[in-house]
Amino acid sequence: MLGSGLLLPVSLLYFTHVTGLRLSTVGPLLSIAALVSLPVPLIVGHFADRTRPLDRVLAAQVLQAAAYAAYGLVRGPASLLLVAVVAAIGQRLFWSSFFSVVAGLAEPGEDPRHADRRFAVAGMVQMAATGVGALLGGVAVTYSWYQPVVHLNAASFLISALLLLLVPREATPPAGEQMRGGYRPLLRDRPYLLLIAVNTVFALCSIFVGVAVPVFLIDGLHAPHWLVGPLLTANTVLLAVGQRLAVRLVRPLSRAQSLVLAGALWAVWALVYAAAVGVPDWALVPYLMAGMIFYAAADLIHAPISNALSAAAAPSAQRGRYLAVYQYTFAFANILAPTFFTALHARGPAAPWLGLAVVTAAATAVMWTLRTPLAARETEPDRATAG
Repeated sequence: MLGSGLLLPVSLLYFTHVTGLRLSTVGPLLSIAALVSLPVPLIVGHFADRTRPLDRVLAAQVLQAAAYAAYGLVRGPASLLLVAVVAAIGQRLFWSSFFSVVAGLAEPGEDPRHADRRFAVAGMVQMAATGVGALLGGVAVTYSWYQPVVHLNAASFLISALLLLLVPREATPPAGEQMRGGYRPLLRDRPYLLLIAVNTVFALCSIFVGVAVPVFLIDGLHAPHWLVGPLLTANTVLLAVGQRLAVRLVRPLSRAQSLVLAGALWAVWALVYAAAVGVPDWALVPYLMAGMIFYAAADLIHAPISNALSAAAAPSAQRGRYLAVYQYTFAFANILAPTFFTALHARGPAAPWLGLAVVTAAATAVMWTLRTPLAARETEPDRATAG
């Protein structure tokens, strides 16, 4: 995560400033690389329950280390596309495997809700490392230290891979324990497919803050430019330190009920920001800061609980496959978010927020209907070890 944070503010600038390629060339090539990597979760899912998740995460870190080490070899569009594809495949492989590692840490007979805390701790470490990396990346941009930060980025992934070599391996599941039928069981699993659809909308809410808020503040509200940084930074800090507290506070609720609460909070956040167009200038800054409380609360609940629920709701013999496909929720949300925002923003600054409120309310209603079937799955013996 440190490496991912390092590259957030640097990637486009590195290729334009160091290699001399034009931004109009770099952007589409990075988008093509992201599209090429889209089948990775399906491929991972096919082999997921016959391979160790930890080994897949190790391979992902090695791929990313190699890709970023090769940044210095980029001389033109073809070589840029090659390293970008390798990096994107490594990133997809990581996210398609990492949560299986976290789910697999469950001890026999433990309280199933302990998984919520594990996912919370994992999320806090990820956000803290990403935040530190982004801070270092920002310093690198300030002083044009593009080459050193790329080398540091590659080193961070290599160190991660070396550390993973020290982690004890669990036994590979025997062939007799694996379910047959490819993706047919998942495609017939209506509650899980609905969970994937709902989480795609919730993932859209989660990433909407980075896509929409800067443009909305500056172009839609003409708010002070300095406000963008504190709003986004405050949310990152909260995610880095607050997920365990959020898990503790929603413990009386089921996981599905917790996600209903998160969806409701996101819908309120969207409505609050839609109403910002009518707020007087003198009250705008405190209004927007207060409105972000709804977003932060929703994200704090959703981040650990959604991952724990996706693991608990999957059959144990196909958990790796289910979780690999589940990661498409964020892939689809990342693809959808820019178009969703820009298309509605053309109709007025409040339109994207009203649209987000509508789809989030619909997703929350669907999540409400899933309470009973998902709660039943969490108590089934073959699923309980998931979380």
